[in-house]
Amino acid sequence: MKTSALLVAALFGVCLAACSKESPPSTRWNDAAAAVATSAKPIVTASAPPQEGGAFNKFFLPDGEGGYARVFQQEKDGVALAILKKDGKDVATASIADTRTNDDAKKKFDGATEKVSGFPVIKVGNNQSSVLVKERYQVKISSQTLDHEARKALLAKFDLAGLAKL
Repeated sequence: MKTSALLVAALFGVCLAACSKESPPSTRWNDAAAAVATSAKPIVTASAPPQEGGAFNKFFLPDGEGGYARVFQQEKDGVALAILKKDGKDVATASIADTRTNDDAKKKFDGATEKVSGFPVIKVGNNQSSVLVKERYQVKISSQTLDHEARKALLAKFDLAGLAKL
């Protein structure tokens, strides 16, 4: 019994001595912090909040433009949505969405061959056309009655240059 107690005490002493030795300070974290501080691109984390939906309203096509009445339907963080009416009938849905943390939404534009006001535009199915502004904001027109060219014409009426500065 005395031998095992002595053995445990000896092992404990060895562990205590090994753990109490000071290691040389690591520069790993300091180097990483310095690299981040000198980075040219800002860091955007998934936890950063999206742009408030109400901030997008002023970039929609003006009410009455082309005979379309604009009726806002929804404003929430990251999205603003409006119905476009002509002659009292719903013709299209217009939206602006912040895609800051949605890489899939941005990747859709990788092969875009068309542009609206200098920004890539794509046709999504038969009823939607979207433009990506500043690789962040997706502006979309959805309509059962308007073709792609008519939807692109509506997208061109948005203040896309102003949205790019947001």
